[in-house]
Amino acid sequence: MYKLLRNLWKTPEKSLMRDRLIEWRRDPAMLRIDRPTNLSSARSIGYKAKQGFVIARVRVIRGGRQRPLIKKGRRSKHRRRKKIVGMSYQWVAEQRAQKFYKNLEVLNSYKVGKDGRHFWFEVILIDPQHPVIKADKKLNMLGKGANKKRVTHGLTSAAKRSRGLHKKGKGTEKIRPSRNANKGRSK
Repeated sequence: MYKLLRNLWKTPEKSLMRDRLIEWRRDPAMLRIDRPTNLSSARSIGYKAKQGFVIARVRVIRGGRQRPLIKKGRRSKHRRRKKIVGMSYQWVAEQRAQKFYKNLEVLNSYKVGKDGRHFWFEVILIDPQHPVIKADKKLNMLGKGANKKRVTHGLTSAAKRSRGLHKKGKGTEKIRPSRNANKGRSK
C-alpha cells in the first residue's frame, strides 16, 4: 500500500496540488495538523500513529538570502551580497518548529509542497516525557543526553545532509566531521 502512495506523490494531480497550496497559503506559517499529508514519507522517516507524536506543517519563504544592494560605490569594506547560509530550507524549518514547540524534540521532516514563494515541510516532533514514548525502546533516547535539542546540534537527517555528512570517501576531507573543525586546514 505504501508503495502505491509513494507513486501517487511522485506525480501528484496538478489541480489538487494547486488547490492545496492555495489553502496552505492562508494558514499560519506554523500549523499543527492531525495526520501526515504524505503518509509513506512520514512512515519511512520514523512516524508512528501513536500518542506522543505531533506533526507540524512549517512554511518557509524561498529566496531572500541576499543582503541589501550596495548603493555607495565599490569599497573593500563592503560585504558580499550573497549570504552563504550553509543550511537547507528543510533544516531551517526544523529549527523553527523546535523553537515553537519547546517541550518537543524534532525527529525528522519531509517536503510536502513548493510554489514560487514558499516551501512547505512537515516536521515530525515527539514528546519525550509522554509515557508511551518512554516505554518505546527505540524512541525513549530522544529526551536524554546528546539527543536533547538534536535539531540545533545538527543531528537530524536534513541537518546532516546540509553538513555534508551523507557523503563519504575521497573529497570529503574538508567537511567531515564538521566544517568548523577543518577551517584552518590547508588544501
